[in-house]
Amino acid sequence: MKFLDQARVYIRSGDGGAGCVSFHREKYIEFGGPDGGDGGRGGDVWAEAVQGLNTLIDYRYQQHYKAKTGIHGMGRNRTGAAGADKILKVPVGTQIFEEDNETLICDLTEEGQRYRLAAGGNGGFGNAHFKSSTNQAPRRANPGLSGVEKTVWLRLKLIADAGLVGLPNAGKSTLLSAVTRARPKIADYPFTTLHPNLGVASTDGREFVIADIPGLIEGAHEGAGIGDRFLGHVERTRVLLHLVSAQEEDVGEAYRTVRGELEAYGHGLCDKPEIVALSQADLLDDELRAALGAELEAACGGKPLILSAVSGYGMKEALRTLARIIDEDKQTEIAGQDTVSGQD
Repeated sequence: MKFLDQARVYIRSGDGGAGCVSFHREKYIEFGGPDGGDGGRGGDVWAEAVQGLNTLIDYRYQQHYKAKTGIHGMGRNRTGAAGADKILKVPVGTQIFEEDNETLICDLTEEGQRYRLAAGGNGGFGNAHFKSSTNQAPRRANPGLSGVEKTVWLRLKLIADAGLVGLPNAGKSTLLSAVTRARPKIADYPFTTLHPNLGVASTDGREFVIADIPGLIEGAHEGAGIGDRFLGHVERTRVLLHLVSAQEEDVGEAYRTVRGELEAYGHGLCDKPEIVALSQADLLDDELRAALGAELEAACGGKPLILSAVSGYGMKEALRTLARIIDEDKQTEIAGQDTVSGQD
């Protein structure tokens, strides 16, 4: 299945049904009076977050979604049925924007969460509604109100606990395939990963989700390389694992390049907890490994992990560190929610 994280769709809610002009006709009843029913309400357009979806590929092949029109009113005071709603099923983590692609309408972050994007038009009144003591036989009815039409943007941001960042060929996909059952494409050329990948890692009986995004290069926030389009997928993560390849000529400069792109992108990425790791360490001897580790430590200001996804060196320590930070962040979040509830 092709990964698609952004789609533009046209939606239109249903028109309301028209009211009916009708008079009661029955044998032996001389003055039956008006009995035109009201029109039914037009259908709404809803967005709903559901499980089992991880891409917006369905919206590549169909871009128009219309709810049903309400049924017109009928004689004998019969109200028309409401039009059927149209539901746009989207993955959890989908944001919906106005046509300008900047104004946020809603952010669906939980399974089952729904939002009404366009309300259906009300049905028109039948002539029975206008009967009064001074107007015993009204001959008018209201048409139904028109539905709402608009164009919206759907933008998916994957929900994961940890995110992998780094330059191209830093070993992110190899690490993901080593600690999860995900099978991303792996090759020895840049930009092998063209779309985000998700995997579930397990350590000491705890599980968490890891997101791998395409590699960043200098100027990515301005559109260089694949650009910063996929950085949105690690906005919701609790911790970043920043991989720096041991094959880089200058590991300190490689770290600063990616760090600079995260800061330029903004949206809180540079404020997230970060674990720095020297990857592909199986290619180094002990002396060179220590020298590059010291160089990377000077650049990032903390002792980096030394990893090799191929040999498994340092992987258990990295997973335990990720799990610990994720647990601490969850506990902080729960404590914050309890504090707010107590104040209420």
